[in-house]
Amino acid sequence: MDFHYYLPTTIKTGRGISKSVGNFLRSLGHSKVFIVTDKGVQKAGVLQEIENSLKESSISFTIFSEVVPNPTSENIMEGVKKVIEYNPDSVLAVGGGSSIDTAKGISIMAKNSGNILDYEGVGKIPNDGLILTVIPTTAGTGSEVTASTIVTNTETKFKAAVISPYLFPNYAFLDAELTENLPSNVTAATGMDALTHAIESYTSKTTNPVSEALSLQAIKLIAKNIEKAYFVGNDMSNRENMLVASMLAGAAFSQSRLGNVHAISHTLGGVFNIPHGIANATLLPFVMKFNLPACPEKMVDIASALGINTSNLSIQEGAEAAIHAVIRLNKQLNIPGNIKELGVNLDALPKLIEDSMRSGNVLINPRLTTDEDIKEIIENAYYGIL
Repeated sequence: MDFHYYLPTTIKTGRGISKSVGNFLRSLGHSKVFIVTDKGVQKAGVLQEIENSLKESSISFTIFSEVVPNPTSENIMEGVKKVIEYNPDSVLAVGGGSSIDTAKGISIMAKNSGNILDYEGVGKIPNDGLILTVIPTTAGTGSEVTASTIVTNTETKFKAAVISPYLFPNYAFLDAELTENLPSNVTAATGMDALTHAIESYTSKTTNPVSEALSLQAIKLIAKNIEKAYFVGNDMSNRENMLVASMLAGAAFSQSRLGNVHAISHTLGGVFNIPHGIANATLLPFVMKFNLPACPEKMVDIASALGINTSNLSIQEGAEAAIHAVIRLNKQLNIPGNIKELGVNLDALPKLIEDSMRSGNVLINPRLTTDEDIKEIIENAYYGIL
């Protein structure tokens, strides 16, 4: 029962709360802010109210909107150069997981030497970064409460994980109004990304009672709200619940880490530039099937959290019901049933296996995993064999 739980991020929630960020930062004594976002968020007008809030609080700012999907080390270091030139009090991330991960990298590298890739691994960053406030515009990554950032090495096409307590954002504003106009396909991919986080965290070898409770609550909220968020779209209660579920899943896996879905999906993202959420969603049932023999009781818990009555089912039946529930959700949300449709080419299989096995997530996956196992999971996911 020995465990450690640490979450230093202050979380603020509420509809329209992002409009108060200027007053909040001013209360901290900040007067100069470096905003990190992407062109899509900027074009959609999401920043307007946030900019107004900063102006009303007499806070000057500049905007770095060059964030790319699956952020690269070059992209992050470009932002580092600009943040050092601007010399702000703090960094403000507005956007999805890519914007938040990029902002984490920029914030930390403003106070550390070298390249972000120099710190791949766990606990290698020597100094804290700039104060970081994040405002997620999607309900999926949970990056607003995690101690990691994922960086693509363009030379090796490997997505490296940089993990450190210094990467926890200082403040997170959860404003469901910013997610109201998300395209349905983004709602689906990010929502299933959050579900993957919750499920993998719950079954991880390094889970603990706190992370388990957070994981199960996240699964329950996602099961009750993701379809309405997808099909209705503008119901704020569904949007709020999905945003909170994403945060809970992030708070869970920030402690327990994840498993084989992420080991493989990061590889697919690095090699084929596949969006992270959709890769996770497609891979999830295949990895759950692989893991079932190692954690059947936990799979039954997942089935129950997904809303399935497991009282009259055997442990095996209940565990399998969890997999079928995830498959059903993917179909409902128009997520592909195989990774071939995502653009994966099996010619790259040796590299996919090698890079997946390099991930620390394999070590904490509930079932012992070999190169041959990864090969089988990828092939099954490619051909849609469940």
